[in-house]
Amino acid sequence: DEFKKLNAELIGHSIDQVFSHIKWVDWIKDNLNVEIPFPVIADDMGRVAMKLGMIHPGKGTNTVRAVFLIDPEGKIRLMIYYPQEIGRQIDEVLRALKALQISDSHEVAMPENWPNNELIGDKVILPPPKDVVTARAREKEAEGYDWWFKFKKLDN
Repeated sequence: DEFKKLNAELIGHSIDQVFSHIKWVDWIKDNLNVEIPFPVIADDMGRVAMKLGMIHPGKGTNTVRAVFLIDPEGKIRLMIYYPQEIGRQIDEVLRALKALQISDSHEVAMPENWPNNELIGDKVILPPPKDVVTARAREKEAEGYDWWFKFKKLDN
């Protein structure tokens, strides 16, 4: 499981009741031969959904399809809301999780579509220098288009 490899845990959440979740998990296993390896939280009163802004305006108590990435300190780092009509894109969630972990551990930023950026590929963006000495040192240590836009390949 890709999420486990990244030391991430999945949790499902729904405003349905526990028996609905049990039936849903069983149906998926019986009909699709897929195990749901994570807990699913029953929020039948919708309290958590309301706090997280997941109740779809104009659709009664229906929730949006949301993804939250929460770091080990409990801080929400990413929120993606999908309309009910659109399923989640798990590859994008994994990409975002990897990018946040790399950003945190290396103090860099990822360009759009990383690691397949049209301009710099899988390289990462260095933060802008805070002083002239750092800016000059970067001239030698990193590629770039200007002093403020430097990037490099990370060592694996």
